[in-house]
Amino acid sequence: MRIAYAAVILAATGALATYKSSQQEFHFVVLGDRTGGAIPGVYEEALREADLDRPDFIMSVGDTIEGGNDRTLTAEWQQIRRILAPYRRYRLFLLPGNHDVWSTASADAFKKYAMRPLHYSFDYQQAHFTMLDNSRSDNMPSDELAFLEKDLQAHIRQRVKFIFSHRPSWILQVVLGNPDFAIHRLAKRYGVQYVIAGHLHEMLHFELDGVTYISIASSGGHLRASKRYEDGWFFQRTFVTVKDDSADFRIKELGPPFGQSRITRLEDWGAVGLIKKAGPE
Repeated sequence: MRIAYAAVILAATGALATYKSSQQEFHFVVLGDRTGGAIPGVYEEALREADLDRPDFIMSVGDTIEGGNDRTLTAEWQQIRRILAPYRRYRLFLLPGNHDVWSTASADAFKKYAMRPLHYSFDYQQAHFTMLDNSRSDNMPSDELAFLEKDLQAHIRQRVKFIFSHRPSWILQVVLGNPDFAIHRLAKRYGVQYVIAGHLHEMLHFELDGVTYISIASSGGHLRASKRYEDGWFFQRTFVTVKDDSADFRIKELGPPFGQSRITRLEDWGAVGLIKKAGPE
């Protein structure tokens, strides 16, 4: 089921409306960073292919504009509005990335053009989504952690829980296998299964103490390091199916000229890239 695009009424807590249906299965697409050295045409192709998936809504992990200059941010957001115009039938949940928010003016512009606060949350059927703002810090700010705890307390009954942020503030601790950090403690306390971020432009997957951590690959931002698919450097959109108490992730590489349409599951990826063979679209 697709949801018609419409403005969302915000509660004072930063929580958005709840969307429900009689089904216990739904689908959404996660897009990676558009910018950070944007490659022309990639984001547009990611949107076109996401539309073919017919998701219920579309998520973004941030870095929607190139940013960095208060004088050009309005023109950049207006360009994004034109790019997104053909997809207004989808609800689009944007996150603030470091290329989106770097100043008071850019924060105001994000709220105006993304039509979202800097942090917020929403329920969809049996799932809860918490969207955090770490656009201006590699660490997760204390006020974001306070919002996260209050939000998770208020939505404890939701069966599937996701935390999204732009920067993977958790990555060093997860790589080290250390469960003693704030986001993980809250995830464990309130039953969060999935913690998702962008910023690196690289596809990585970690499991720590029953929580799944995901670094989403690029949807337009330049490819770094080896630029090899096997190392997690590729352009993609990720198709997520939530059913009952869990989520299934299909990482779909973009088609030509930006990729080879290979499809992988989340378990095909690890901390150093691809660990199992990818299949065709």
